[in-house]
Amino acid sequence: MFRLLVINIYSTHFLPYFEAIDRDKAFRSHTQEQTSFQLQISFSGDTLPSSLGGFSYSTGFVLKMGFLELFSAASTPILKVLIITAIGSFLAFDSVDILGPIARKHVNNGVFFVSNPALVGSNLAETITLESMISMWFMPVNILITFIIGAALGWLLLIITKPSPHLKGLILGVCSAGNLGNLLLIIVPAVCKEKGSPFGDPDVCHGYAMAYASVSMAMGSLFVWTFVYNLLRAFSEDSGNNVVKETVTTHEDLTENLLPSSTSTEKKPKLKVMLDKMKQQLGNFSKAVNLKDILAPSTTAAIIGLIVGMIGPLRRLLIGTTAPLHVIQDSASLIGDAAIPTMTLILGANLLRGLKGSSRVSLPIVFGIVAVRLVLLPIIGIFIVKGAIYLGLVHADPLYVYVLLLQFAVPPSMNIGTITQLFGAGESECSVIMMWSYGLASVSLTVWSMFFMWLVA
Repeated sequence: MFRLLVINIYSTHFLPYFEAIDRDKAFRSHTQEQTSFQLQISFSGDTLPSSLGGFSYSTGFVLKMGFLELFSAASTPILKVLIITAIGSFLAFDSVDILGPIARKHVNNGVFFVSNPALVGSNLAETITLESMISMWFMPVNILITFIIGAALGWLLLIITKPSPHLKGLILGVCSAGNLGNLLLIIVPAVCKEKGSPFGDPDVCHGYAMAYASVSMAMGSLFVWTFVYNLLRAFSEDSGNNVVKETVTTHEDLTENLLPSSTSTEKKPKLKVMLDKMKQQLGNFSKAVNLKDILAPSTTAAIIGLIVGMIGPLRRLLIGTTAPLHVIQDSASLIGDAAIPTMTLILGANLLRGLKGSSRVSLPIVFGIVAVRLVLLPIIGIFIVKGAIYLGLVHADPLYVYVLLLQFAVPPSMNIGTITQLFGAGESECSVIMMWSYGLASVSLTVWSMFFMWLVA
């Protein structure tokens, strides 16, 4: 009886009190956990909720830390590029002469024919599938838009500055073609590894970053060697060998067109005549667009990598640790690892040539090109990519959107220097333009990269 009385008193008087204490402890613990979670998010750049009255005084500090982390994630890859570029420039000095003209030519051939194709092909084969390729269909369209808008802005620059005729093609080329390969291969994977990166797991991000940059390199190379190559050829003042070749070709084409009308149409079947004409037209097309330059080693490797990645049996044969022939993929990846640092060293060595001819291009032209590529194009690109997202043309993958935006903000393509060497017009002026563009791009890329990461986050 006494035991029942004690239990009754405890349950009616003391138990609610102890339950209230437990609820209060649980509430305080939950509030602290929620506050800690919200505070952790705030350090990533979000604003501090107004409901956290006790912590409202630290909002500015939290925002400052978020900005610093974002700035570090955006600037560290650019700083790495600058350091390696400076080393390349130092190695190209006449007093050092490690990356002199002859050595630079041989190293460049090694990168062009071996390391870079291995890097592009291995990364595409490993990360791209048929589904992912279909989902990123907008990237080639985005690259084409950068070329068209850049050429239009370059045409306006020609009207304003009125340069000498032999520079018109060069100005249009550097305004339209950006460095969609080397820089993206360096910057985007490096951003994934930074602490403040908004792109999730570093290893997964790195794989997709290499795939996006490789596709960008392949498409950029295709447009450079078709669009820009023929643009520079049309404006070139090289009236020696090029004109003679074109004149001979035109004469041969005329004779080939006239001969079948008198004999072949009477003796040959119509089908064979049509096949001969198609063959002739394909030959003329290959001469006009220079298929050898379009199918550069990196572009060919990209095509092979896409085929391996998108065809299931080939992928299972070559990709993965359990694949029978995975040693081929591993070897290609090992060779490709040397491409990025070597390309950056060569970039620094090539930019050193611009210091020797800095007086050959007027400053209004140089700064006009810089304004087009590093200021106007990124601003236009934001509206284009955001519009594509709004219309449902682009899936909202932060890394994919970041790469699309970055394609508008890169400096001119280094392949333009190679094209100017082929035509012998504007070679020294191209070095000066590249020196100024890449020097100022170290600042602009940091700012735009940070802003783009803030947009996608």
